[in-house]
Amino acid sequence: MSFTRTQMVEAKTAIMKKTTIQPRIGLILGSGLGVLADEIEQPVHIPYDQIPHFPESTVEGHAGELIIGMLENQPVVVMAGRFHLYEGHTVSHVTFPIRVMKELGVDTILVTNAAGGVNQSFAPGDLMMIRDHINLMYQNPLMGPNDSEMGVRFPDMSSAYDSQLRELAHQVAKQQGFTLQEGVYTAVMGPSYETPAEIRMIRKLGGDAVGMSTVPEVIVARHAGIRVLGISCISNMAAGILPQPLSHAEVMATAEQVKSKFIELVKGIIRESSNLHLNS
Repeated sequence: MSFTRTQMVEAKTAIMKKTTIQPRIGLILGSGLGVLADEIEQPVHIPYDQIPHFPESTVEGHAGELIIGMLENQPVVVMAGRFHLYEGHTVSHVTFPIRVMKELGVDTILVTNAAGGVNQSFAPGDLMMIRDHINLMYQNPLMGPNDSEMGVRFPDMSSAYDSQLRELAHQVAKQQGFTLQEGVYTAVMGPSYETPAEIRMIRKLGGDAVGMSTVPEVIVARHAGIRVLGISCISNMAAGILPQPLSHAEVMATAEQVKSKFIELVKGIIRESSNLHLNS
């Protein structure tokens, strides 16, 4: 199914009844990265089941609530837990929150995820800024009728991840004393981890990291005219690189280890983003 503008407004109305803050920046927090939500000031917590048309998040490490408040003096809306195709949600359900963010007035989204490292120069605990992506989910959230009020029929994806925001992220990381990796994120359906043969294929295609999210949200954000910055936490090396099995526990453990670096990076980006002409 696809959602109507009326349903988006219904969700927005329910949210705005609980807060007077009008968010400008949206944050989508991936597996184990929800700790950033604890940094929000004046927070209003809204469980997803209290928002019309929102599905529920069922994955460990995803809190399943929307938080509106202030972060580094910027009004933000935070998805503490996202939705995935592998949970059985439709691609419309997965991306519905992005449409609602647009209705709330969001013009910039920072999307995060935990990802497997495909680039063999990466190591668990690295933070990788997403330069581009490859969609191996074989689904696109824009399939079906197009509402021209929401975006053009054929949106340009040649600069899906905003170059100005990427440059800012590099500057912030440098100021904080570390190098931010940069690469191509490859999205697969999941929930099974990839085979070593699939990882070799992804590497030959040009992928540097692999995960099970992010791309549908980014496509809808760009369709809606929202600027995007993406950051992957390299939580493990992908299948076949190291002689050990993959597990979600490892993903969560790595996210816990890098949480301080991740929090400071995101806070720094949001703090400095106020100096950018984000609506230009």
